[in-house]
Amino acid sequence: MTPGARLAAAAQILDEVLAGSPAERTLTNWARGARYAGSKDRAAVRDLVYDALRRRRSLAWVGGAGTGRGLLLGLLRLAGTDPASLMTGEGHALPPPTPEETGRALSDAPEAVRLDLPDWLLPRFQAALGDGLEPACAALAARGPVTLRANLARTTRDEAQARLLAEGIETHPDPEVPTALRVTAGATRVAQSRAYAEGLVELQDASSQAAVLRLPLRDGDRVLDHCAGGGGKTLAMGALKRLTLAAHDADARRMADLPARADRAGLKVDLAADPARAAPYDLVLVDAPCSGSGTWRRGPDAKWRLSPDDLDRLCALQDRILDEAAPLVAPTGHLAYATCSILPEEGDDRVAAFLARHPGWTPVDRFVARPDDRGDGFFQIILRRAGPGR
Repeated sequence: MTPGARLAAAAQILDEVLAGSPAERTLTNWARGARYAGSKDRAAVRDLVYDALRRRRSLAWVGGAGTGRGLLLGLLRLAGTDPASLMTGEGHALPPPTPEETGRALSDAPEAVRLDLPDWLLPRFQAALGDGLEPACAALAARGPVTLRANLARTTRDEAQARLLAEGIETHPDPEVPTALRVTAGATRVAQSRAYAEGLVELQDASSQAAVLRLPLRDGDRVLDHCAGGGGKTLAMGALKRLTLAAHDADARRMADLPARADRAGLKVDLAADPARAAPYDLVLVDAPCSGSGTWRRGPDAKWRLSPDDLDRLCALQDRILDEAAPLVAPTGHLAYATCSILPEEGDDRVAAFLARHPGWTPVDRFVARPDDRGDGFFQIILRRAGPGR
């Protein structure tokens, strides 16, 4: 495919996404039908689509329209590329820009447009981020880093880095998270590498790794990952201490790959359909379903789909899950509540509401990460349960 044809394909996909189709599914369907597109073409089109969705409002302003074509016009202009050089109308390229498609200067845009936020979310982001509002929004408008977790149960970070380098994968150790390696070259080789196949490394964002390292884990503890999903945090906990691990998810299909991943990592994990049967646990981790606002650069269409009613429903779900998880914790045990959100409604507000409903719990640790070039946005608070007679 020529660069102009890639641009045209991205515009078509974007129009479907803007009409309500999920981005990932739309890209997959296009790739299945576009047998003429090689792997490099598919990757380039995917990058165009996600780059446009991350900056949907600002690109529409600069491009002159909230269509796939308009977003790509804005993307090219802000990159300093003359759209007419790729939109030639020749072959499979889009038609040339018209005099009506001049767009507007981004400096003239309202704040929510410049920061690529829905209007209703701007005050919430301002309250959560304060002076960090613009840097966080800039991070969410850029591609996220690819980060690996060294499995310390099987290797050291230095050894994992050397093994990866031998396979053409260059990494940089995170200066603050001792398990994290940021991939700087060769990211597409990770999944096929021997280091990955042998369980020496797993894909995991640095903020998530940092949160796991703060958990009160001791050898012999019984630990439940209550909203396990794919089990990334289950495996991260198991790499730190000798634990009896259980994982549960309301949709067990999300854990389908966890047994194979655990075997690769040298761990045993019980998939608990009813975690109450094996309660109590020394630690219950609730990484609750949320807006994902701290990770929107990885799934940017979610930012534009979220509504105030959706947020209210998520908060009610988070309350319900916490209420279900709390009785599973042993006396003097810990309950960790986490979300990949930077919205206070899904973080401190939920913890305050929980403490009002459940006396006898004490906050012992709070961790907040804002999205930046090292990691995603994340929230975690650890609560300790009072012992008998207290």
